[in-house]
Amino acid sequence: MTKALVTGCAGFIGSHLTQRLLSEGVTVIGVDGFLDNYDIAAKLRNLAEIGNHPAFTFHSTLLQAQRWKDWLEGVDVVYHLAALPGVRNSWGAAFTDYINHNVLATQMLLEACLQRPNPPAVVVSSSSSVYGTMQGTFTDETAPLRPVSPYGVTKESMEQICQVYVKAYGLRVAMLRYFTVYGPRQRPDMAFHRFFRQMLKGDRVVVYGDGKQSRDFTYVSDAVEANVLAARHAAPGEIFNVGGDREIKLLDVLAIMSGLLNTTPNIVFQQGPAGDSLRTCADIQLAQTRLEYRPQVAIEDGLRLQLADMRAQAKG
Repeated sequence: MTKALVTGCAGFIGSHLTQRLLSEGVTVIGVDGFLDNYDIAAKLRNLAEIGNHPAFTFHSTLLQAQRWKDWLEGVDVVYHLAALPGVRNSWGAAFTDYINHNVLATQMLLEACLQRPNPPAVVVSSSSSVYGTMQGTFTDETAPLRPVSPYGVTKESMEQICQVYVKAYGLRVAMLRYFTVYGPRQRPDMAFHRFFRQMLKGDRVVVYGDGKQSRDFTYVSDAVEANVLAARHAAPGEIFNVGGDREIKLLDVLAIMSGLLNTTPNIVFQQGPAGDSLRTCADIQLAQTRLEYRPQVAIEDGLRLQLADMRAQAKG
């Protein structure tokens, strides 16, 4: 790979992926539309972390601008991370925006790739939200898709449109179902960032639900590694779970955070929002076998790194 397009390059995972590619000598075209789903200043900080690398060209615009000639010329791989995230905000009138940014924009991208003389490989970021609340043991990629939020519905639809282009045209598209990614630069609305922020300020720590919901949390560098491996090894149409080192309850995560800060947080429980899954836990055997994916960062270490980053940002 010599040239890549990263959509959503100013976002949480996208900025880390962009840095990784640049460090490996890849020329990167980055596109980000700066959706206002959270503070744009955070995305600008992410871009500042990338810096003025000579092999990085940035376009500040939505994919709907369809400037494909500028974006796809000479590109070997597209990493498609641009999306409108968030379960809680996807209800009501906002669903139209989720369809636009998560489904229609993806179809535009696939169509543009198809028009290239040598269509690039495409690695698409999906979500464990397509499964809904998981039952039994670990969930593999053959499990039924039963999203419980409009956001999850758009991610399932995005996967389906990708499979249509794979089956009809042989487009080289692989999909990654992330299981709750965390780490430095995590979106401010996500739980870990919010918990740390509340603890550092001495505020009440607001937990939606009873805190017994469990997750498979994935450190951001592991999610980035999965992208790189999928570009190298995935076959058209393959879908992979991308998880972390183990399943853990939210209350146990809060205990780890409290230990890192040497504090006893004032936890307040509020009613869980509609569409919030009670349990998500990844079976990553397929990614291990096909991609040689191995999560490297335990949650204790990942939380320590995220806290250090938040403290550094506060000082800066």
